Amino acid sequence: MTTREAGTPARYHHGDLRNALLEAGHALLEEGGPTALSIREIARRVGVSAPAAYHHFSGLDDIAVALAERGFGKLAARLQAAPSNAKGQLAPAGMAYVAFARDNPGLYRLMFGEGFKGAFSAHDRIRALRSDAYEVLKTGLSRRLPTEEIGTAALFLWSLTHGLALLMIDGQFDPGADPEALVAAVLRLSGKGLPTSAERTDPA
Repeated sequence: MTTREAGTPARYHHGDLRNALLEAGHALLEEGGPTALSIREIARRVGVSAPAAYHHFSGLDDIAVALAERGFGKLAARLQAAPSNAKGQLAPAGMAYVAFARDNPGLYRLMFGEGFKGAFSAHDRIRALRSDAYEVLKTGLSRRLPTEEIGTAALFLWSLTHGLALLMIDGQFDPGADPEALVAAVLRLSGKGLPTSAERTDPA
């Protein structure tokens, strides 16, 4: 038996067509990025007609939003599964964040609006899912900082992690032989200036 070549249509027989379309859309994203998305091509890969796809998605913006929602769900699951400890270290969650982006570069770009900023800008569900990643960072920081400083520090660390993820998936620098070690080192360095609650003293 020969293995079906990537990009060739698979005959769709039964089951969850919506999910099959999203899986094909994800594969297309990883091959060509958000600009490669096409309902006609997604349908072709699943082995159905474009009108059949339109029974599940009203248009390309609709399928892009659905893909982004799935992506944020997967990202949130990775962040929640990242190990933690009593000191509230953020390197594990940050490493999980960057690893997700490196594993799904096309999907990651889409999740933050590349090619579909208009469709995403007013979408409440997308905004809520983006905030989930921010909340994970805030939870980790709650062991280290006073309540009034958590939001600003979490935004700083999210900006750092998001920027590092984009630099890596865009190939803007050479990560060396051990990219994970590099990510861990950057995250440890970023956390050195954040005091723990025990270290902090109020000014006289």
